[in-house]
Amino acid sequence: MKKIAIQGIAGSFHEDAARNYFGDEEIEIVECRSFQSVCELIDTDQVDIAVMAIENSIAGSIIQNYSLIRDYHLRIIGEIYIHIQMNLMMLPGAKPEDIKTIYSHPIAIRQCAEYIEKYFPEAKIRENQDTAASGKLLVEEKLTDAAAIGNLRTAEIYGLNVIDKGIESNKKNYTRFWILSKHANHAEENNKASICFEVGHYYGALAKVLNIFAENKINLNRILSVPILGKPNEYTIHVDVEWDTTANYEHAIHLILKNVSSLSILGEYVRGELEIQNQ
Repeated sequence: MKKIAIQGIAGSFHEDAARNYFGDEEIEIVECRSFQSVCELIDTDQVDIAVMAIENSIAGSIIQNYSLIRDYHLRIIGEIYIHIQMNLMMLPGAKPEDIKTIYSHPIAIRQCAEYIEKYFPEAKIRENQDTAASGKLLVEEKLTDAAAIGNLRTAEIYGLNVIDKGIESNKKNYTRFWILSKHANHAEENNKASICFEVGHYYGALAKVLNIFAENKINLNRILSVPILGKPNEYTIHVDVEWDTTANYEHAIHLILKNVSSLSILGEYVRGELEIQNQ
């Protein structure tokens, strides 16, 4: 049975991502308080795999996780997109009109700000470490005058009643999760890679590298510059690329190596499919 490290507890969106990615395969979820703890568990061989959020369609990239992946020399072996639906939940028997406090992760609270302001303008807002922990808190503290915001899995695990579904302001809300390991995945069906590199400070240096992708029919679908710690005004360029022909990708990497000061392939894997929810 694979041991899978996640940031958060059972019922979190990270657990959703892990169980959706591995499907019917039996896995053991190992809960961690922080992303760094997740990386440490892989680094010390206490778990086999980790699932880590890397970007959200609304909140953007989680920059710290890029640095952690590089610092711990982890490899991306897969990805999955999860539709983020927020729901309001309470203890069985509790009534919405009695809500005085709402608990959730700060990002979840921001994503549901319009709903909260419209229906519970007088409620106190309490931030928690994650959405699932907020639901668990209602049960542990027997809070009949409080609600939590989280996913349906949280309600299922902790026996909560879902008072209202889909309370997030933007319904097309997705989070991309990377599947991480200490070892690279060299499967023949790989058609996507996440790469980081550095280029010199002269005109056209970055453009020259990006043009190599285009010339070799490699689709560049994401680019991000991450500041280099201790080096003001210097950046590591992170890109995600996709290809139809592996030979084109390999040729492009060969050419790029001649035009960068450093290059690291963070992982090669099968592209995850984004299934848009119509709401």
